[in-house]
Amino acid sequence: MFSLPPEKAALAQSFIQAFRPGQRVCLTTHVNPDGDGLGSEVGMIHLLRAHGVDAIVTNPTATPPRFSFLFQDLPGVDRTGDAVRELRRADLILVLDISDIARLGMLTGAVKERGVPVACVDHHVSAGLLPAGPRYVDPSAAATGELIFELAVGNGWPVTQAVAKALYVALLTDTGGFRFSNTRPRTLRVAADLLEAGVDAEEIYLEVYAKAPEGRPRLLADALQTLVVEPEYGLAWVTVPPGSIERHGVSSDDLDGVVEFPRSIEGVRMALLFREIAQGRVKVSLRSVGDIDVAAFAKVYGGGGHTKAAGLSLTGSLAEVQATVLRAAREYLGNGAKS
Repeated sequence: MFSLPPEKAALAQSFIQAFRPGQRVCLTTHVNPDGDGLGSEVGMIHLLRAHGVDAIVTNPTATPPRFSFLFQDLPGVDRTGDAVRELRRADLILVLDISDIARLGMLTGAVKERGVPVACVDHHVSAGLLPAGPRYVDPSAAATGELIFELAVGNGWPVTQAVAKALYVALLTDTGGFRFSNTRPRTLRVAADLLEAGVDAEEIYLEVYAKAPEGRPRLLADALQTLVVEPEYGLAWVTVPPGSIERHGVSSDDLDGVVEFPRSIEGVRMALLFREIAQGRVKVSLRSVGDIDVAAFAKVYGGGGHTKAAGLSLTGSLAEVQATVLRAAREYLGNGAKS
């Protein structure tokens, strides 16, 4: 059974005091929401609604189809299509899985301008800027969903099957199926409690990982054709060919896990995935092995994330951004990757 140390329980209770019955609370997460951001939102909404708080989801971009099952028993709660108007009516805004307002994309202005407290629950090592409000942040947690579970435990709130299902998705996806180095004893204790609350692990696996459109493996094939490995640096990267996502009728969410393939090559210490996200803008996803800190690397370019999983985006053509980032990566790895 998972338990919180007294100081964390006190922090959890202090954080929840900001939420009161009758409030209008908008929950939001980063652009292109993932399993952790969405699972944390849904888990928190179930918890808040059980205590009389009117909570809705207002994300900057739409929920990927493979995570839509999370909202099946919450009709009307996902107001992403009307997010700006909803944020302008909020009594409190809760930002999950990020601590930097810039990661909210088109919603950044609406959150800044509303003038209400902005609470935050996050587990990233890269700090950012948000308007003032309560914080529950712990970079040692495997996922933001783990911290939502802590808030429930610290306040004596029951973790129902619906809450457990959402938080299990958060843990499963951010730990790579409990394979990544962020999987720690406490992570598995939380997962065990979620399973005891009635989570069907196979059902969630099938929903998240086994309902891929045909275009997803075809997109993977396109990306892997571009694989380049530089064993002398321990560096490998892949590139999403321009137009591939549209040609195969998929979305950027279908790139999830692609960067793990170059990381899986023996001797690779840093793996990268390049893709154009707009005309003249390129996103770079970074993964690492061992003691290579890709969050520190990404921070130089205004990005961030975790020690072994981070991201950044730069203005320029695909070729220009690749030249800049790869040159810096070779130097970083050649210098022992010291931040």
